[in-house]
Amino acid sequence: MNFDTLAGPVGALLLGYLLGSIPFGVLLTRSAGAGDLRNIGSGNIGATNVLRTGRKGLAALTLLLDAAKGAAAILLVRLVFPGEPQLDPLAALAALLGHLYPVWLRFRGGKGVATFLGILAALSWPVALASGLVWLLVLALTRYSSVAGILMGFTAPVAAAILGNFALALLFLGFALIVVWKHRENLDRLMTGSEPKVGSARSADA
Repeated sequence: MNFDTLAGPVGALLLGYLLGSIPFGVLLTRSAGAGDLRNIGSGNIGATNVLRTGRKGLAALTLLLDAAKGAAAILLVRLVFPGEPQLDPLAALAALLGHLYPVWLRFRGGKGVATFLGILAALSWPVALASGLVWLLVLALTRYSSVAGILMGFTAPVAAAILGNFALALLFLGFALIVVWKHRENLDRLMTGSEPKVGSARSADA
């Protein structure tokens, strides 16, 4: 295996990881004078925890940027390595892992819901649309960010399978399982009835 063969996969992994690892929640809250997000609420770096600062605009912007970096990782790899669609899954996986385990924060990152949604938007917009609608609906009905995120994740492989793209369905299933793993503490709290809802005095990030 020569350098030319490795350049694409290695480049996709590096670009995806570096983009995914940008901790927008931490950067935005710090720049707005809201303190270190890691010392607020659950300590998570996602939009739900940003909401605990009382800055709804920052929370919305964090959500958008965390989603955008998932999509941008794939689009940038396509730009740098045109005609190599096999690199898309590598870029997507690296972006998700970058968000979950960013080197800049000693590998303590978020839970991946927004970044997963951005990845879906880049790989299959109909799947992203279906998943996003499920996320919004469940969040509105239950006010549990964790439940909405988990169900959004599992909507993706189902939607991809319905559309006949079984390769993407398997990829999305793997990502959904990663998201569930990152929500294992939330699941424990749901089982005991102690999981806080969005907007409550306590909030655990999803």
